[in-house]
Amino acid sequence: MNDRPSLESADVAASLGLGPSSPLSRVRRWLPWLALAALLIAALLVWRLRDTAPAVRYTTQAAQRGDLTVLVTATGNLEPTNQVDVGTEVSGTIASVEVDYNDRVEVGQVLARLDTTSLEAQVLKAGATRDAAKAKVLQAQADIDEASKELARLRRVHELSGGKMPSQSELDAAEATLQRARADEASARASVTEASAALKVNETDLRKAVVHSPINGVVLQRDVDPGQTVAASLQAPVLFTLAEDLARMELHVYVDEADVGQVAEGQEASFTVDAYPDRRFPAHIIQVRFGSEEVDGVITYETLLEVDNSDLSLRPGMTATAEIVVRQVRDALLVPNAALRFTPPVAAQQAGNGGGGLLSRILPHPPRPESRRAQNDAGAGQARVWVLRDGQPQAIAIETGDTDGIHTVVTGGDLAPGAALLVDSVSTTE
Repeated sequence: MNDRPSLESADVAASLGLGPSSPLSRVRRWLPWLALAALLIAALLVWRLRDTAPAVRYTTQAAQRGDLTVLVTATGNLEPTNQVDVGTEVSGTIASVEVDYNDRVEVGQVLARLDTTSLEAQVLKAGATRDAAKAKVLQAQADIDEASKELARLRRVHELSGGKMPSQSELDAAEATLQRARADEASARASVTEASAALKVNETDLRKAVVHSPINGVVLQRDVDPGQTVAASLQAPVLFTLAEDLARMELHVYVDEADVGQVAEGQEASFTVDAYPDRRFPAHIIQVRFGSEEVDGVITYETLLEVDNSDLSLRPGMTATAEIVVRQVRDALLVPNAALRFTPPVAAQQAGNGGGGLLSRILPHPPRPESRRAQNDAGAGQARVWVLRDGQPQAIAIETGDTDGIHTVVTGGDLAPGAALLVDSVSTTE
């Protein structure tokens, strides 16, 4: 009777799968081992992550004392100091051309001649018109003399006759005749002046048919050939382009509006041209123009530099790149600009502090407050550089001055010459 409940309990356990040989019993038996295996795997992962954590290798450059030159770069073209376009004010056919490209000319030298046949005929015609006007003056003078004598005779007769003859009307007519003769003389003299002016114009045109050089210089351009017809009805056509003196030239460059405040007359400069890539030519600024020009959407200011071209190696129109010396700093503490731009990796700073476990390594989180401050500039003219101390990056606040784009002058801060400044970092696996 006592065994019956035990048997019934065993049957119920077997029906529920709770017997000694059931799957659930086997799981309970292996559960501690599974937990131990999970712990071993987690420990292995932590060890592997630590073992493969990236190490940071830094590149450094030393802060050093030296000289720094601040430059402003601008491009432009070479031009003669005095360039003259020579043309003609008269129309006609070119009879001859007396000079060619690169010829040296002097003041008054003949450059070209126009056919003067028509101009000579116009001069002869104007001369004849003037002579005819002069003849009319002589005729008017004769009329005046005749009218004067007639008026004098009538007045004497009137006096001798006691006023009886001639009549007053006759005397008035004689006086009018004299006045008309004098008016004719004045008109004739005006015609002479007009004819003389026309003759002078035609003679001037005849002289201008011979084109002379207005300066001592060199022929840069010749835009005319014998037999060519030139028309000067609207504007004088350009026949020759002359440069006064190629031994001294001007470099016209365009300085950006951001740099023009640093550029002034008298500053020294140097420039290069494509024709002589290994040679630098000296120059100095003689003028910075106030008028602005827009070049490719940028406001620029034309600046003139005087150039010595005694060896005539430079030619008008060459494109030049000029470097203008705006400031020079002597014996200053210099740091490379790469050091001013450098910021240590945040991950390297966190690894250096030894904090964080597996979760902190896997999940991202914001940088520490020190890192945030290191990434922000303290203000205008202030910056940070980094050095290694005890194997870890440490920031040093400095005050900066002029820069040439490669180095910057240090004007303040606790930075000693020779300090190894961090400029780059490379992550490696140990």
